[in-house]
Amino acid sequence: MKRLMLSVMSGTMLAVAIHTTTFAGDVPNLLLGTWQLNLEKSTFSPGPAPRGQLRIYARDGDGERLTAKGVDANGEPVLVQYRARYDGKDYAMTGSSNGDTITLRRIDDHTTESTQKKAGVVAITSTRVVSRDGKMLTATSTGTDSKGQKVDSVMVFDRH
Repeated sequence: MKRLMLSVMSGTMLAVAIHTTTFAGDVPNLLLGTWQLNLEKSTFSPGPAPRGQLRIYARDGDGERLTAKGVDANGEPVLVQYRARYDGKDYAMTGSSNGDTITLRRIDDHTTESTQKKAGVVAITSTRVVSRDGKMLTATSTGTDSKGQKVDSVMVFDRH
């Protein structure tokens, strides 16, 4: 979210400066909402793919709350949750086998980056991009999973 700030300097001459600032803590509005995993458009390395996932991104004060409900490849339920701000700090995350904390960074109105860490070590970095029309979310993830395998996956979600 961009905010307008007005600066006025005093003296013999009056000068007005207008600054447009994007605050790191602002949650991208385009990301907010419910997203359904589109398995046909997604790729998972290593596999196998989960059976499904529904992500709900909601505003939480000046941060974001994620609830991701799904079913893994073995048919087991999965629930990943966090509450975090876009300030580069680590926040607790539950339900992910790949990380126990997450850090969020906003790149632009359509793009954010998340970094999952396990015991303080970076495991997975994901770039999340909301399409220009706001109907599709693509999360590209790279890193190393909890089993030590290289991760290079693309998850495509449709707005639900």
